Amino acid sequence: MGLMSYLRNRAGLVIFVIGLAIVAFLLGDIINMGTPFWRSSQSEVGSVNGEGIDYQIFNQQVDQASAMYQQQMGGNATPQMRGFAVQQVWNQFVSQELLKQEIEKIGIEVGKAELNSLIYGNNPSQQILQQFGNPQTGKVDAAYINAVIEQAKTNPEVSQQWNQLLESVKNERLNEKYSNLVNSCIYTTSLEAEYDYNSRNKLANFKYVMLDYASVNDAEIKLTDADYKEYFDKNKNAFKNAEETRAIEYVLFNASPNAADTATVLGNIQKVKAELQTATNDSSFVSLNSDNKYPVKYYSKGQLSPALDSTVFNAASGTTVGPFLTQGVYEIAKVIETKFSPDSVTASHILLNPATEGGVDKALKKADSIKNLIVAGGNMAALAIEFSVDPGSKNNGGELGTFTRGRMIPEFEEAAFSGKAGDVTVVNSSYGVHVLKIEKQTGNSKIAKLAIVDKTIVAGKETTDAAYAKANTFFTAVNKDNFSDIAKQQNAAVQTNDRTVAMDNMLGAVEVPRELIRWAYEAKVGDLSDKIYETESNFIVARLTGVQQKGQQTLESVKTLIEPVVKNLVKARMLKEKVNNALNGASSIDQVAQKLGKNALSVENIVLANPVIPGVAVENAVVGTVFGLQPNKPSKAIEGKQGVYAVQVNGFVNPKAIAAEELTAQQKQITAAKAQRSWSVIFKALQDNGKIVDNRIKFY
Repeated sequence: MGLMSYLRNRAGLVIFVIGLAIVAFLLGDIINMGTPFWRSSQSEVGSVNGEGIDYQIFNQQVDQASAMYQQQMGGNATPQMRGFAVQQVWNQFVSQELLKQEIEKIGIEVGKAELNSLIYGNNPSQQILQQFGNPQTGKVDAAYINAVIEQAKTNPEVSQQWNQLLESVKNERLNEKYSNLVNSCIYTTSLEAEYDYNSRNKLANFKYVMLDYASVNDAEIKLTDADYKEYFDKNKNAFKNAEETRAIEYVLFNASPNAADTATVLGNIQKVKAELQTATNDSSFVSLNSDNKYPVKYYSKGQLSPALDSTVFNAASGTTVGPFLTQGVYEIAKVIETKFSPDSVTASHILLNPATEGGVDKALKKADSIKNLIVAGGNMAALAIEFSVDPGSKNNGGELGTFTRGRMIPEFEEAAFSGKAGDVTVVNSSYGVHVLKIEKQTGNSKIAKLAIVDKTIVAGKETTDAAYAKANTFFTAVNKDNFSDIAKQQNAAVQTNDRTVAMDNMLGAVEVPRELIRWAYEAKVGDLSDKIYETESNFIVARLTGVQQKGQQTLESVKTLIEPVVKNLVKARMLKEKVNNALNGASSIDQVAQKLGKNALSVENIVLANPVIPGVAVENAVVGTVFGLQPNKPSKAIEGKQGVYAVQVNGFVNPKAIAAEELTAQQKQITAAKAQRSWSVIFKALQDNGKIVDNRIKFY
């Protein structure tokens, strides 16, 4: 329970809390401990401009973030969830380290007096207000802070948490100063504002004729090296890798459950249903027979699969419903009891650890004493700070916030929902002994106590063996030179993933083992996978076909990727010649269209800020040309995204002159938008100019 339950019950603050935890750890522990521990690059997950992060520290943050995500999303931990946590912690480390180094270069600091003001002053940090704010006054409770500081003098755990919070508050202020510095450099002239106003409000009416690239058969196009080079040289900046990538081709051998497997699982769960109906110990039965082993407890509407949710709340107690099939899982449920219960509970608690109290009996006795103090009018918040071992709630006066069913461990949850507002009770759980105070209960809905048994449809041995045999036949026959040929002989489809990054866990739409990606980053171009890899429902054999280094790519490495657009480049030359021939001697767009065997199409009320030709595409070059033309004169041939165009403006509708106050408002709006975009631009520049070493693939 503890910290996880506390955070879980503040869903709206999850991202803030995760960020706070990571920032506090990075800027707290790392600053406090110094740098010697990361000198050995063998244990570094990565570094930013020489400042590294040790695996143990990084992994602790990943574990914490994973646990938070798991409790927020529910269900079991998954590789995808952990992969997301790894990426989030890495992004946080890189961005925070880049910003920290930039702030140090500039010389921005937070002095002692300023930090003190952020804690006790009239305008405290939001983090301090969040942790120590008095709900009644909306102000920081200085006495509460002082109590924590006093406790930090003798309690190393509290001391560490307090120091981490101070570092986070300090860091928040440093970032704010840097942001203010950046924003002070951003401005918008009245000329820019007027141009922006006109681009959104000046209307163009024009006619156009277009020769579509699709009208030229690809078979007619013969590309030369010069064609590729022309396009590549014009667009070099588009071919820079932020990180090294690998090109992989692979064959999947399907090992998904078939109809026979589904029938087998259905037969099994129908047999289990009859046994569940007569079972005398439902919890033991679920534990022995269910794949997911859901706890036998009360469930609210909305917490179950749709089929169970629509059935169990109307079923009679003692009946067993199902089986129902939901996303590859058969479910049955025994309805033990139904009743009405609060929808949510607001509560506080004090957690005691039996191991440090001398055993469960002594912990229960101490909890009873604390309970009696609270019932007699004792200060719950002060007692929580003094006695609770839950780091997530003790410094918040024991507050757990408001939670619904399914958010807490069963024993604690049942006590919270079965009591009434104002009750103080002692609860013994797997986390320790709790002194629970029910602050408030809201709503009243029907709940059902259920024993749920589920069986996932999985491939049987025959199905798996057959798929593996196919994969093994392919793996045995294939080498680095005949991959495609053997696949064709065996009717196996070759798939490709051209830009596989080191931390990917997917090839196309298939989740693959991390060890397969690690193999790809250790292999040489042309190498076959060292073994047959197994995914959730496939066997996979792979071959490394290319390596794209970090930084500027070569023409050869992107040749296949740019082939379609290079074909359009060649088509554009051909079509521009046709359009220019039609324009020669023509005085109107209708004459041009007639020569081309086309109809000139009319377009009205187009603005420069939204350069869309209705029914065609976004055509920046075409619409941009329109706003630079004189009316009633055909343009030259224009190379667009969809084809080659010629246009003729019929006329413009100018907007009314913008008033001075509107112009000022427009300037402010544009400046705000620039400021918002500036952060991504700044971080991109810092990343591009920084030396970022990513070693995560060695560890994850």
